[in-house]
Amino acid sequence: MKGSIVAAAAVFVAGASASRLHHRHADAHKLFEKRAAADELCTTIINTITGDYFWVPTPQCTDSTVTLTTTSTATTSSKVHYNTTAPAPTTIPATTSTSIVVPTTTIVDTTVVVESCSVPTPVVSTCKVPGTYTFPATTVVVTETTTVCGASTTKVPAGTHTLGGVTTVVATETTVVCPFATTSTQSNGVVTSIIQETTYVCPSAGTYTIAPITTVCATETVVVVPVVTSYVPGTYTRPAVVTTVTETDIVIVCPFSIPTTTTVVPVVTPTPAPVEVTTTAVAVPATTKTEAKTSATPKATSTPNKLGGGDQWAITYTPYSNGGGCKAASDVLSDLKEIQSKGFNTIRVYSTDCDTLPNVGAACEEIGLKMIIGVFIGEVGCDNADPDVASQISAIKAWAKWDLVELVVVGNEAGFQKFCTPSELSGLITEVKEIIKTDGYTVPVTTTDTVDTWENTDFSSALCAVVDVVACNAHAYFNAETAPADAGKFVAGQLEIVKNICGKDGYVLETGWPSSCVANGVATCSEDDQATAISSLKSELGGSVVFFSYSNDDWKDNGSCECEQHWGCGQLFA
Repeated sequence: MKGSIVAAAAVFVAGASASRLHHRHADAHKLFEKRAAADELCTTIINTITGDYFWVPTPQCTDSTVTLTTTSTATTSSKVHYNTTAPAPTTIPATTSTSIVVPTTTIVDTTVVVESCSVPTPVVSTCKVPGTYTFPATTVVVTETTTVCGASTTKVPAGTHTLGGVTTVVATETTVVCPFATTSTQSNGVVTSIIQETTYVCPSAGTYTIAPITTVCATETVVVVPVVTSYVPGTYTRPAVVTTVTETDIVIVCPFSIPTTTTVVPVVTPTPAPVEVTTTAVAVPATTKTEAKTSATPKATSTPNKLGGGDQWAITYTPYSNGGGCKAASDVLSDLKEIQSKGFNTIRVYSTDCDTLPNVGAACEEIGLKMIIGVFIGEVGCDNADPDVASQISAIKAWAKWDLVELVVVGNEAGFQKFCTPSELSGLITEVKEIIKTDGYTVPVTTTDTVDTWENTDFSSALCAVVDVVACNAHAYFNAETAPADAGKFVAGQLEIVKNICGKDGYVLETGWPSSCVANGVATCSEDDQATAISSLKSELGGSVVFFSYSNDDWKDNGSCECEQHWGCGQLFA
């Protein structure tokens, strides 16, 4: 690609997240909402980005790097030695005070050019204008552990924001020597991401953020923050991605998948033992952490059994009548027998209301279907203190028929809807996993959200580590340049994006095509269009998706697309 993948382009004024190009069906499950951180010589590595910052239609991802090495001197009366990796993470004690500091580093003007090999830093690019963008497949082989200035992204509202830096916690007055990631604007206007090393005296016990970056945004913006990142030896791959952008200034993140024998390691290295070099004893801070989040792939917490398979795995089912009431157990059994007769092995339910677990569970047990069950979050309140969430978890604990369950989904687009913060959702997933573990079972747990939500590093860095598989909802109809016959190819591309963000097996837990709608570009709707789209989805990745949905939902508001009631596709399966 243009520029360097070793240095992250500091594009501080960019648009919204990449996958805003595909929307969601806005009120698809609205009914559910009512259920219940002497002289010291150190080294600064400056990575210069060359070429244009912005993509043009059909860009090429070509990697090139120029690395400059600059020596710098930082002076202090007493110090401890610190290695050139970032501090190890820790939990900040609640009793300490907080201070943001900006250290001074003296830069010597001696600069030499040295060779540098490529490393698999996630490539952050901006699609400046609408168009179809091609990101070719790339493979990078790392032969030795390498520390570079990578990038993380975060969406911020309008205003002034202090981001990044290294946060450290000290119990007493302490002198810290540490590397930090920052940006530098050259005389020619080129912005570079650099790693510098600095000395800072923490005057007393407390929490200190060293060398953060301050940026001012006129509107809500995806900000790219430089972050010190290390990569261990291994082969890293970035698959080819073709995506269509319908808006201006869209940020695209091209992550690399984890290597088969090693993983990308965010800079988290144990602090070395202190070395006193003056008569004044100075302790290295007991624990530190890197404040800025990195988009490096978190380590998997478990290896669940493979889900899906074949060309049709699962379909969504809600036990509601046309009027929105709850179906009787006998009607549920009848529906599920029909679903089974059409070749499905699994159904997905969203919540525990309408006696879903006892009625749907009993029918599945009787005829041999598996279930994907869920905790539905339909409003702000994403923990067990929320009565609706608490009642659903209680119902799941009481039911506990884990031998019927293939997957548990905590939240359906709860991140996109801002019902949960990433940490709240992570905590709720962990709670559900503990319930299953306590019952003596191993069932994978995840959440499902839109692709652009997963591309937000605040979200993915918190969730990738706790989900057992990664899941998204992807509906090709909402992409105006996707015709029914291309639905499968589009959704497959979306799935590859989220799989590579987390480096885990991935599944689409909602996809389909309406039989009636307001035409969205070349995305038109008729019974024939729906049949064509479903056939494309089934052929391309039917064993990895949950089709949406078994029947039309007459109880829903039809929405501005005039499509919300018309996603029923059960009749299209033999």
